Amino acid sequence: MKKKLFYLIGIVVFFVIFLNYNIIDNSLEKFFDIKEYVYVERIIDGDTIETKNKTIRLLGINTPERGEKYYEEAKEFLEQKILEKTIKLEYGNEKTDRYGRTLGYIYFNGTNINKEIIEKGLGNIYFPSGKTFYYNDFRKAWDDCIKNNINLCKKTKSICGKCIKIENIDIEKDVLELKNSCNIMCDLENWSIKDEGRKKFVFENIILGVGESLFVITGKGNSSQNHLYWDEHDYVWTKTGDSIFLRDKEGKLVDWKNW
Repeated sequence: MKKKLFYLIGIVVFFVIFLNYNIIDNSLEKFFDIKEYVYVERIIDGDTIETKNKTIRLLGINTPERGEKYYEEAKEFLEQKILEKTIKLEYGNEKTDRYGRTLGYIYFNGTNINKEIIEKGLGNIYFPSGKTFYYNDFRKAWDDCIKNNINLCKKTKSICGKCIKIENIDIEKDVLELKNSCNIMCDLENWSIKDEGRKKFVFENIILGVGESLFVITGKGNSSQNHLYWDEHDYVWTKTGDSIFLRDKEGKLVDWKNW
């Protein structure tokens, strides 16, 4: 009798747990949830917004600065998408940056807005503190943007755009090599290289001859035709992961590398 009662109690407990699994699961999810809902009062730029009590810097992306191509388009995209709307905010590993801004991913109608900005070519991937759970999704969004050839992902139409490639980069020594693989000389006036963040180098009076390489070196030194010193920074390429974007004088993408 006791054995049957024991089995009966076991069956009852099983069904109670089974039927209430979703309730328990949802309760645990809410308990550990690091998301909240906020109302967007202002769009500062393509990757920064304001709510009543927070300035939020969108994680995983970097959009053009004021005066740069697609700055206005990125800002207008956010204005049309989320201004004066309630969005879901998901925090990253670090809740704030050194400027006191809240760091996070934002969602509207179930869509990750950070990722959508990359898909539309209005920002590039940006993971200065190391790759997170979202990196692969954001990288795929950038690859799709390249495939669709839109905005920041538009490929160059320059003849030299097919000649000049990022040949090599030494992360430890902060040396970047560009090489001209064609049988024509290429004028790189106003071409640029940029990391995932704000560090940007614009070429002046540089003509790369047939088969020649150009070395861009971080630090101080005497620049020559084939060796340029980028002395604005102590370092450029983030060792935990970064990207190099090479663009022509019109801002079109010539080549890029990622690690």
